[in-house]
Amino acid sequence: MENKKVMNRWLVVIGAILIQLALGAIYAWSVFTPSLTEAGWSKEETQWVFAIGLVSFAVFMVFAGKRLTAWGPQKLAWLGGIILGLGYLLAGIIGGTSFWGLLILIGLIGGAGIGFAYVVPIAVGIRWFPDKKGMITGLAVAGFGFGAMLWVKLAGSWGHLIDNMGLSSTFTTYGIAFAAMVIIGGIWMKFPHEGWKPAGYKEKQAAATGTSGEREFSSSEMLGKIQFYLIFLTFVFSAGAGLMSIGLMKLYPMEALMAAGMTELQASAIAGTAMAVFFSLANGLGRILWGLISDKLGRKTSIIIMTAIQGIVVILFTFMAGNEILLYIG
Repeated sequence: MENKKVMNRWLVVIGAILIQLALGAIYAWSVFTPSLTEAGWSKEETQWVFAIGLVSFAVFMVFAGKRLTAWGPQKLAWLGGIILGLGYLLAGIIGGTSFWGLLILIGLIGGAGIGFAYVVPIAVGIRWFPDKKGMITGLAVAGFGFGAMLWVKLAGSWGHLIDNMGLSSTFTTYGIAFAAMVIIGGIWMKFPHEGWKPAGYKEKQAAATGTSGEREFSSSEMLGKIQFYLIFLTFVFSAGAGLMSIGLMKLYPMEALMAAGMTELQASAIAGTAMAVFFSLANGLGRILWGLISDKLGRKTSIIIMTAIQGIVVILFTFMAGNEILLYIG
């Protein structure tokens, strides 16, 4: 049998994190909202761009998943990175403050680019790590959470890009950076050859995590399973609540803290820290942690525990947002 040269599978992890750091731009949108409101935008208009971005992301992610095998993961990742980068680049070129311009370029087009590229690191990662699917999925998408902190801090307290360059140049710079990072990360986005398994891999390891006997389902078969609809509804409510919170992660706590007696400057600093540091770190580390937990406890048990915790926090968040310590915890 011909020996085929096999890439070091940990290079896939590096590429995946690099790609997801760029795609995490969608979580950093709220860092731009104060400058946009100063430019005359309403709070509702700032949320429309974020909302359209999420919808575009979700729709194009489904399409990308269908085309993954036909187009190949590397080409799909590169396509997504170029589209995302162009969206931000053009948003900067047109001035960075046009509502309709940003709605289309960052919301619709940028969201589409994220959708195209997002599926790639996950799909490639689990092919290279069949023995650690939870861990690799967590690592592959951890950059998505950490990316928010990176881009928020570069635009704000670390790099002061918005203050020093303005919105338009910041969007342009980010567009170039996003495209470059996804293109570089995409170099390692390749499936292993047919039949490849990691050294020492045994089916009993898969059985221990509830992944033995897996098979691929067609779209029509999947839609005929009640499990699909249960999982879909779980993510609608769970991700919906989380994404709604992300879009208001700075504005809502600011209002709650000011209502509790803080000045606007104090409230802005605390809300910014909660968003850019605590939330982003928890978002990134949580993905890795729950991936590892799911490898030990199984996917179903992990999702039940995770969503139960999330539900409790969401219910209590109205009361937590007006207190600095509780805001950081929540």
